[in-house]
Amino acid sequence: MKRTLTILSAALLLTGFTSCSKYLDTLPLNDVVLENYWTEKNDVTSVLNSCYESLENRESIIRMAVWGELRSENIVSGTSVPNEFADALKETLLPASSLTAWSIFYQTINRCNTVIHYAPEVQQIDPNYTETELRATIAEATFIRDLCYFYLLRTFASVPIVFEASISDDEDFEVEPTPAFIMQNGQWVVGPAFDILINDLKGVEDMAVRRYIDDSNMSNSTAASLATENSSRVTRYAIYALLAELNLWKGDFDETIRYCDLIIDAKKKQYEEKKENLGTITDMLLFNDIPLIRECEEGSTRCGNAITEIFGRGNSFESIFELYFQTNQRSSNDFINQYYGNASNSLGRFATPEENRKDVITGNNKLFSKDDCRAYGTMDSKTSKVSITKYVASSVSMSNRLSTLSDENSASITISRRSGGYTNWIIYRLTDIMLMKAEALVYKGEAYYEQAFELVDAVNRRARNIITAGGAGALKLTDYNSSMTKMMEDLVLQERKRDLMFEGKRWYDLVRYSIRTGNNSYLSKQATVKYQINVNSIQIRLSNPYTLFWPLNKNELKLNRKLKQNPAYGDTEDFQR
Repeated sequence: MKRTLTILSAALLLTGFTSCSKYLDTLPLNDVVLENYWTEKNDVTSVLNSCYESLENRESIIRMAVWGELRSENIVSGTSVPNEFADALKETLLPASSLTAWSIFYQTINRCNTVIHYAPEVQQIDPNYTETELRATIAEATFIRDLCYFYLLRTFASVPIVFEASISDDEDFEVEPTPAFIMQNGQWVVGPAFDILINDLKGVEDMAVRRYIDDSNMSNSTAASLATENSSRVTRYAIYALLAELNLWKGDFDETIRYCDLIIDAKKKQYEEKKENLGTITDMLLFNDIPLIRECEEGSTRCGNAITEIFGRGNSFESIFELYFQTNQRSSNDFINQYYGNASNSLGRFATPEENRKDVITGNNKLFSKDDCRAYGTMDSKTSKVSITKYVASSVSMSNRLSTLSDENSASITISRRSGGYTNWIIYRLTDIMLMKAEALVYKGEAYYEQAFELVDAVNRRARNIITAGGAGALKLTDYNSSMTKMMEDLVLQERKRDLMFEGKRWYDLVRYSIRTGNNSYLSKQATVKYQINVNSIQIRLSNPYTLFWPLNKNELKLNRKLKQNPAYGDTEDFQR
C-alpha cells in the first residue's frame, strides 16, 4: 500500500499550476510542499480543484461505471471490448485485471487529505482566506474523499481507510482494512466502515455551501449554463445525498428518509422560488408534490425534454452532484466516448441486451411500458446490437402520443449524438434520492407502503408523460395488494433499474438487496438473464455470497500484507501474493 497511500508528488499536485513550477527545479519534494506552497488561499484552491480533476479522471469514471454496472444484466459486450472488460462480462474476474486496481481513488483521497491537513494552516497566515471559506473547503474535500471510500467499500467490502495526510515519501503504509461488511454464519452483516464515513460527513455537513449562485430567477437552461456552480461543486445537498445512501446501506432507514427529505424539501423551495420570480414554468411540473422536469414541455407535441435536460445539457434542476466536462477543455469524458458511443461510432464497447428495448412500442416489453420515454431516449435499437444513448445523446425527441402508436416509425424518434466526449457524469440526481427514500420506506413496513408508492409513481409518470395522478395507464397501488412486501420491493428495484440504467447503480442495488435479504438468489436470477451460454454455472458462481464483491488486485496484496484476498477468487490460477 505504500505507493497508493503516499503523498502525491509535487508535480502531480501542481499539474496545471505553472506559477509553482520554479520550485520543482531547486527544492526537494517536502520543502516544496511544506515551506513554499501552502502559504495562501490560492494554493488551497488549486489543490482542491485537483481533487475534482482526479475524480474526473478517465480511470475514476471507468470504475464508477464498471464497478456499479458491468456485472449487472444491463450491459453486454458491444464492439472491440478489451479483454479485462470481456472477462468481467463473462464473470471470469481475475485479481490481475486492471479493473480491480484502486490507486486512482487513493490518489484522489490523498489529495483530499492533504487539503484538509494544510488548509487550516493557510487560513492562519492568509487574511484573505476566511474561516467560512476554510470550513467550506474542508466540507468539499471530505465529501470527495468519502465518496471515493464509498465506491471502494461497495466494490471490495473491506479496504484501508486513512484520513491523515501522508507528508513524506518515506512513510510505510501497510494499513489494516476496515470492513463495510463482515461474514457471519454464511451471511454478510454491516461492519464499522459506514459509521466511520457517516460520522466524518456529519462533522462537516453544516459547513458546506448550500448554493454557490442564486439561480431562482433563471430559466433551467440559463442555470445549467453556469455548469461549474451548484451541481458540479460539492454542496450541502451533495453531502446529504451521500449520507442518505450510506445510511441506506447501513440499514438506518429513518436517517435515510431524513436526509432525502432535506434534499426534496430544498428542491420544492427552489421550484417555488422559480415560479415566484419567473411566473409560468413550462418545462417543469409537480408530480405528487415533487418538482420534476417534464418529458413533454407544456404546449409541445414532442417528448424527450427531461432526458435532454438531464443527460444532454447536464447540470439540470434535478442534479445534486455531477462531474462536469466543458467542450474543448483539457480533459473529456472518454469513458462515454469509447464505451457507450459517439456520433461516429453508434455502438460503443458496451451495449445492452435486446430484451431491454425489444417490443416496447407494441406494449410487449417486460421492463418498459410502451409510453416510457426512457426506453426510446436512452437506447437505440437501429444497430445490430442495442446501443446505449444515455449520456451519448445531446438531445432526444419523440412523439407525445406513444401510448396510441403501434410502430416506431410513427413515433418519429430523433437522437442527436455528440461528436466528442464532453458529457457530464452524474453521481446523484433527484429521482435517485426519491427512490432511495421509497426503498427505505418499504423496509420500514406496510404502514409506509403508500408513501413509497407515491414516490415511485411520480418518477414513473414523469417518464411516461402522465400528467395527472391516477391517469390512464398509471401505476395503481391496488395492484400490489397480493404478497405486498415482495411486490413493493420489486416495484422500487425495477423503477430504479428503469430510471438509473447505465449510471453505475444497478450492480450495487443488487448487492444491497442481497445483503439485506441474506441470499444471492435475486441477484443471480437478474444478473444472468443476459447470458446465452453457461447460465447454470454462472448462477452457481453467483450464489456464493463472496462473489458480491470484486477480487482484490494482486499488486495491492503484494504492497499491503494486511490485505486478504476475497475467498471467491483465492483459488484462481492468476492469484499469487
